[in-house]
Amino acid sequence: MSRLLLFTYFVEAGLLLLVVPWTVFWERNAFVEGVPLVGELLRNFFVRGAISGLGVVCLWAALTELAVVLAGRGGAAAEGDPGARQLDTR
Repeated sequence: MSRLLLFTYFVEAGLLLLVVPWTVFWERNAFVEGVPLVGELLRNFFVRGAISGLGVVCLWAALTELAVVLAGRGGAAAEGDPGARQLDTR
């Protein structure tokens, strides 16, 4: 269950970090408009690309977590875990 929550968090954070730097919201917020130096830094395309790159890393981590969850379900049934679902072959 906790791995599924981690997967959900990574997907949400990854999508936000991937998309938000390229929207109008990124250019019009309190940090950008309040402090000119921060605004200049956050409008830089290299900074936007780096933050989107972190989003890609988060999405990769989400896929890795999903693979672990799916592999764990198949492995538990194969090993005879009493908590796992197994088909009755009688």
